Formats: sequence, C-alpha cells, structure tokens
Amino acid sequence: MKSFEYEYYLDTPINHATIKTIRIIGEFRGREALYKYQAPEILESLRKSAIIQSAESSNRMEGIEAAAGRIDNLVLKKAKPADRSEQEIAGYRDVLASIHARPDNYRISPTVILGFHRQMYRYAEEKAGSWKQKDNAIYEIRQDGKQVVRFQPVSALKTPEYIAKLCSLYAQALDSGKSDPLFLIASFILDFECIHPFMDGNGRIGRLLTLLLLYQSGYGVGRYISMERIIEESKETYYDALYKSSQGWHKSEHDLRPWWNYFQGMIIAAYKEFETRVGTITRTQGAKREMVENAILRLPTHFQISDVQRACPSVSYPTVKRALSVLSKNKRIRSLGKGRDAEWEQIRH
Repeated sequence: MKSFEYEYYLDTPINHATIKTIRIIGEFRGREALYKYQAPEILESLRKSAIIQSAESSNRMEGIEAAAGRIDNLVLKKAKPADRSEQEIAGYRDVLASIHARPDNYRISPTVILGFHRQMYRYAEEKAGSWKQKDNAIYEIRQDGKQVVRFQPVSALKTPEYIAKLCSLYAQALDSGKSDPLFLIASFILDFECIHPFMDGNGRIGRLLTLLLLYQSGYGVGRYISMERIIEESKETYYDALYKSSQGWHKSEHDLRPWWNYFQGMIIAAYKEFETRVGTITRTQGAKREMVENAILRLPTHFQISDVQRACPSVSYPTVKRALSVLSKNKRIRSLGKGRDAEWEQIRH
C-alpha cells in the first residue's frame, strides 16, 4: 500500500540498466508466443514439470516437505494427502492450477486473496481464509540461535484496510499506464509481504499472486519454468532484497530498487531457461524456418529483417533470409527495397 500511496513508486529513480532490463524482458515476452507453435508436446512436458517444481519449492521454503517419491503423485493428483505437509502441498497445487487455467477470472481484490488462502488450506483442519486476528512479526534466527524481529508488519486491526487499499491503488496504477506493469507487480508483492495479512502462508500466497499478476500482464513463462524454484535457488538474495526494500516502509521512506532488481532478474532467469530448454527441441533447419515465419506473421505490417532477428535471436541470418524468400514466393510478403535494411510488407488477404 505504501508503495502506491500518493504514487510513491513514481518518485523512485531508475537508471539505464533498469530500462535495458525492462526492454529485454519485453523482447522475451514477445518471443514467448512464438514457441507455443514449435513443439506443443514439449511445452506440455515443461508445464507439468513446472507445476510439480512450483508446489515443491514454494512449500519447501517454508519448511513444508513431502516424503521422497510422494510429491509428483500429490501434484498430479495420483495420491491423496497423508499428513499435514501433504495437505498444504495439495492445497497449493489447487490454487496454482486455478491461476494457470483462468488468470483473467481473478481481478485482484481482498476477496480473491482470501479465497486463495482458504483454498490453499482446504485439506487441512485449521480455519483459513481470514485475516490475522493478532499482530505478527517476521523473525530472523541468528547464528547464535537468538531470534530477533526482522520486520514488524501492519497490525491485525489495520490489515483489512491496508489490503483493500493496496488492491484498489494497484488497479488504479495499472489503469493509469504511468509505469511499466513489472514495476507495479513487484511493488504490489512487496507491499503485500510488508502487510503480512495472515498468521501463516504469507510467502506462498505472495508467490502465487506474483504468477497471477504476471499472467494478467502477458508474462506467461511461469507456466513452463517454475518461478518458485528460481526463487528457492536464490532465496538468500530473495529475502535480502525484500528486507532492504522493506526498511522505512511504514514511513514511506523505503527504497523499491533492491526488490525491483531482484524481481526483474528472476523473470529474466526464467525466460532464459525457457528459451534454452525449448531451443534444444527446435534446432533443425525446418523448425527454425517455421519459427521465423511465425514471428514475421506476428510483426507489424511493415518490418525489417532486424525486427525478425530480435524476435528469433537463436536463428542465423541465412535462415531468416530463406524464410523471407519462401514467404515472398508464396505471396505472403513483399520487399519494398533492397539490402539488409530494406523494409518488408505483409500482404493481407
């Protein structure tokens, strides 16, 4: 909430490296749709693997684990949860499946967040789906075993108000178009974790909301590469970035940049892994030519070869040229000039 109040996020200065990072992520997103036409069976395999890894990693970060050999069957619904840990993993799986299947059905609101929390604990006996009833704190256990308060979240009394305002201000910021959605999504997640609205499950719900908001803004890589696994593998940096950006939050004096930087780096890591893994399947000349053709058909009516190369960085210039030649012979595009910088035009029928 504090990151959006009085458009605080707009006052955070960004450098050229951040601008470049946003551009790179945008290019990754632009190429994401192209891969869906290359090897659908491989993408389905990646999707199943990502669901299993996401449920496993996000819960394991909170000390919730299933016995060896159980996680796959739990997530794929081939086994029923046998204990408390498995109940929570199964609940996370169900929320994740809902988000994957229908992200646009969930306009962010207190009701949606409470619903996810209730669903995550649906197999457990405890009552869920309500805000915390007493104040909580985020603790750190030091090497000497001493437990200290790392961050003091919003009080239980103020939590409903803060969550409602956060959802409202996020929607307003998104509709205003004043900032890139990636900055807004990251800021929302930071504020959510600073409010810490539940007695248990804040981290997991925050990671589920991350996927939901990314999907709604067109960043679907989390369907194929587990964001939660990437977070778990860099959890020291993850917690450190959250800590640094939470300092001064209550007074609206916090620095959003450490968390923004981590958040963007996480997305780039996911996209790089996605393209690497799909790329191992699409190395034949025919497949790459098909990739180029799909990319061209999704470009604006007028484009240059450089536009195609940005959309297909793993494809060589000669392969791009051959694809252009085939499309030209089939009267689907035509050249408006000569040379590498010539403009091309799609022929709409």
